[in-house]
Amino acid sequence: MVRITEDLVRKRAEHNECELTTLEEVSLHQQDIERIEFLDKWCRELKILYLQSNLIAKIENVGRLKNLEYLNLALNNVEKVENLEGCESLTKLDLTVNFVGELTSIECLKDLCHFEELFLNGNPCAEYEHYREFTIATLPRLQTLDGTPVEKSERIKAIQALPYIKQQIVEQQENYRKKRDKEKEQAKRKEENKPGFDGRWYTDINDGDSDKKQKEKDEEAKEKEFWDEKVAFTPESRIALHKHMQETKNKEQDPKEKEPKKERKLVSDDGRRFNVNEAKLNFTLTDDEENNKLILDLAVYRHLDTSLIDVDVQPNFVKAVMKGKIFQLALDDEVLSDSSTAQRSQVTGHLVVTMPKAKEMIKPQKANDDDKKKEDEALRNNDKSPPNSSFERLEVDPSKASAPDFGNIVKDPEKCSETFGNKRLLQNVPERANSKDFVDDPDVPPLL
Repeated sequence: MVRITEDLVRKRAEHNECELTTLEEVSLHQQDIERIEFLDKWCRELKILYLQSNLIAKIENVGRLKNLEYLNLALNNVEKVENLEGCESLTKLDLTVNFVGELTSIECLKDLCHFEELFLNGNPCAEYEHYREFTIATLPRLQTLDGTPVEKSERIKAIQALPYIKQQIVEQQENYRKKRDKEKEQAKRKEENKPGFDGRWYTDINDGDSDKKQKEKDEEAKEKEFWDEKVAFTPESRIALHKHMQETKNKEQDPKEKEPKKERKLVSDDGRRFNVNEAKLNFTLTDDEENNKLILDLAVYRHLDTSLIDVDVQPNFVKAVMKGKIFQLALDDEVLSDSSTAQRSQVTGHLVVTMPKAKEMIKPQKANDDDKKKEDEALRNNDKSPPNSSFERLEVDPSKASAPDFGNIVKDPEKCSETFGNKRLLQNVPERANSKDFVDDPDVPPLL
């Protein structure tokens, strides 16, 4: 049984900022509600109340709603119009497709000065002879019945024939009451004869598969028998239909028996961490040498709530768990877990984990910015200076010359000119005479 709770009403009152005391309209349709309760205490200012497509069997706990103008109870199990005398502002009542058989119960509406519109089509009373005439004559302020306007001439004729019509209506609804008593008795017997315990206290474990198949066949046969059975449209049959559909829905939603999932092994026998990516996410691991950090960019699902992500950074590995799926990555360099940070991108939803390295890297010393500026200024000044028209020679002291003095190597320095470093050359060297065997061959070039 579904009951009207404060949380349910507040969820349906979002248009009124979830406030109940000032709520004027609320829709509680298709909630499988079986009883009207608490609304006359929580929502005194209600003007429109939608309760269609539920399992409500009785109109109750609405008499204190003085501002209620429209009450919709279509597609319920209401059998009698009652407890509406206190709804002073009621203008419209919808009881389409219910089980109202006591037509004389509408007399509780005749003193409502604002009541103008009534829907009773689809009820047993709508099949009564002179149903329309009796309703029009009983409710003097009614303007529309089952969507059809009421004319003045039609009202005058109905009022004139009311004593005769009322007698026939009472006889018809008495016959319907007897019929309903029989239907209730049959439904009670059917409920008592419902199959239950079969008397067996044992289970044959050898025939497990056959019993399971037989059980499935029996369930299919029962399902077919339920839908093929012809029953009268009564509140009991409607409740039975609802229960059957609810049981079927619960069976479909029940988790099937599954083998226990084998736990993922994250560490080897020798203590090494495995690389695991159960969610099959794209990722990049960047080594930022300038800042001496490792940066992990994990492409987490964009619309995944951050509260469902758990990140664990250890010196030798990083681990992230997203909705039970594990991502683990072993690291080659040791990192500082205390200084690591994990952030979520608001644009892409990626998870960025920044992990500083434990060991510092030795880097070449870079020149200061001031030194760079001075060098740049010096180069600019050299470029701007005009080129010299004449070259200046550098004078060197001859005594400081580092070249060897070849002039002192020979014994007769007078025959030699200045040294090699000072451009000393040989002068007046005598030519040697030819030998006796010398033959002057013109084909041989002279020796220089």
